[in-house]
Amino acid sequence: MNEPIKPLDIDTVQAFVLIADLGSFTRAAQALDTSQAAISLKLKRLEERLGYRLLERTPRHVRLTSVGGQFMLAARELLRAHERALGDMQAAPARRLVIGISDHVAGAELPQLLSRISAYDPLLLIEVRIASSRELTAAFDREELDAVIVRNEGQRQDGEVLVVERFGWFAAPAWQPPPGAPLRLATLAPPCGVRQIAVRALDDAGIAWTEVFIGGGVMAVCAAVSAGLGVAALAHRVAPADALEVGERLGLPRLPVSEIVLHARPTDARSEDTLRALSAVFRGTLPR
Repeated sequence: MNEPIKPLDIDTVQAFVLIADLGSFTRAAQALDTSQAAISLKLKRLEERLGYRLLERTPRHVRLTSVGGQFMLAARELLRAHERALGDMQAAPARRLVIGISDHVAGAELPQLLSRISAYDPLLLIEVRIASSRELTAAFDREELDAVIVRNEGQRQDGEVLVVERFGWFAAPAWQPPPGAPLRLATLAPPCGVRQIAVRALDDAGIAWTEVFIGGGVMAVCAAVSAGLGVAALAHRVAPADALEVGERLGLPRLPVSEIVLHARPTDARSEDTLRALSAVFRGTLPR
């Protein structure tokens, strides 16, 4: 008599998907609020149950095996079906997560961030607002947003520091400063905190400057840089791929590092899980 087929455990499948998506046992453990050892054990049990390796592990990389890539499609569908079944049985109202992301933070990794959050919580309605860190922090304090990922401006000590990143002066490769003229700047409109830091650094260094472009968002400022209009103070992560850091060549003052902080307000256990995953997913999308 054949042994009955043992069903897959949802928790182990979810652990596998998170490890693969985040490329890290540590970040997957953070997302699930457990230990790295527990995550490793879940993956081991899943691989033993299936009879093949799903992930290749090295000290610096975690990547899918060829068969792991095939299993990933079925794993995601299984998790979506599980979420739908729970939602139908519990007659739960649609869940919504309203996230504010600073335009100095929402770089090229934003699609990947949204994709991974959606994969973690397939039935979640995600609303994203892009604005300045100051505007978003004020909206969060007014309880208009469930979470914000912003630059830490001022003296606030609350929130979770996700990353500390560098700022630099960026310009198009062929751009040259006009001899004897003030430094030509592309900036965001006041009260942008990055603009304030940049012009203060120039003033303290005694460097004359003039604004030649004021954008309504970082994307517009990056476009101005790529078009050769002038120099902009930008985080390395959001600077245009074709731009060069020109601060040292032009003798411009070094800009301070900036903390990227998550402020979150969970309303129940499920939203707390999702917001914890948001933190891990954001870290997982950062360039290594």
